[in-house]
Amino acid sequence: MSSSKQELLNLLYDDPIQLGIWCGFNKLTELHNGWLKEMLYGTEDFTLLAHRESYKSTTLSVYLALQIVLFPDRKCKLFRKSQTDVEAIIRQVHNLLDSGYFRYIVQVLYNRDLQFKKYTSAEITTNLDDTVMGDPQLRGLSISSSITGLHGWVVTDDIVTFKDRYSRAEREATRAKYTDIAGNIASRGTKIINLGTPWHPEDAITKMPNQHTYDCYSTGLMNKEDIQKVRSMMTASEFAANYELRHIASDAVLFKEAQFYSGDPSDINNGQSHIDAAYGGEDYTAYTIMKKVDDDHIIALGKLWHKHVDDCLIDIENLQTEFMVGTVHCEDNADKGYLKKDLKQRGWSVSGYHESMNKYLKISTYLYKHWKEIYWLEETDPEYIRMVCDYSEDAAHDDAPDSAASLVRIICKVKSKKGIGRSGGL
Repeated sequence: MSSSKQELLNLLYDDPIQLGIWCGFNKLTELHNGWLKEMLYGTEDFTLLAHRESYKSTTLSVYLALQIVLFPDRKCKLFRKSQTDVEAIIRQVHNLLDSGYFRYIVQVLYNRDLQFKKYTSAEITTNLDDTVMGDPQLRGLSISSSITGLHGWVVTDDIVTFKDRYSRAEREATRAKYTDIAGNIASRGTKIINLGTPWHPEDAITKMPNQHTYDCYSTGLMNKEDIQKVRSMMTASEFAANYELRHIASDAVLFKEAQFYSGDPSDINNGQSHIDAAYGGEDYTAYTIMKKVDDDHIIALGKLWHKHVDDCLIDIENLQTEFMVGTVHCEDNADKGYLKKDLKQRGWSVSGYHESMNKYLKISTYLYKHWKEIYWLEETDPEYIRMVCDYSEDAAHDDAPDSAASLVRIICKVKSKKGIGRSGGL
């Protein structure tokens, strides 16, 4: 064995994160090196729970690329929440393998040029795999995929998301799927690696073994200013879940569970929409579409931008066209009818109104009354749902629930004037 080969092997064992740094991920640190070594060389199942923006998925990409090179006979199954999420990781792993650095280590270790025998948005197999088995070295799947007949190493990455926090049905489905994956794919001599952030006390992460937890105070990746900035942009419960990796009670919130629509998105076509416009500052522009299907079901879509309304109108117009929305509603208190006039000039069917109702009373009356009838399209922005479900009378931001409440009031023509106040009614 040549000295250069031995030196390279020593580097890949002691300091494998250098490959990621050389390939452009220059924010990776010795912390990530420890994570990567545990993934590559650890003999036990491993669950890494780390705060948002901790580069755990970046570290995972480096791991998957190195595993293909160092252990080419391993057949790894990568699970993420959706197929789109899978494609992003597969693409990043391919780009790493295709880099000059990875091609160099393959040449030194195996005295051959790296070639891709198969590369798709869901699979990677290289010429380093000499086995006769037909399984790819890396296969990416959404957690809704069939796993019949699959065996090998298992990696799950962020299979628990915001939907598991706000939807009991989603939590139960994810827990059941993880149990199935953990019990039927991994076999003797393999292991399971899980990466994620806990969202709810009863989510699938409670079933994951050998947990190692890193909050925003312990990684050294965020300073006090960084932490304060993200804390100011979200509710206390959301910050606790995403950055402190803990759950705190949200007794004051009105909407603790959201329901999602699993049917055809076009079923919302020909509904009505509402714009809650932002004109600068810390406000958000919220956009909502709703269609009342029957007395017990409303299909809805919510979008949210931290932008001035003028900067959102192209996106909104595209959504109006895609879902064949009829009338768009907007209040004319703050802008004295400016938005209504602008939309009419664009040829939209617009209905303006003067808002005279207290915002909390409106949300706690109309949206609360019909909340269990609303089914949100999968295309709804996560930030929109979070803003609704974290809403309380003291919430810093209320644009999404305000838009939803305004529109449900219009399409349901609710006559009740009673809301849910701190003492149960207003």
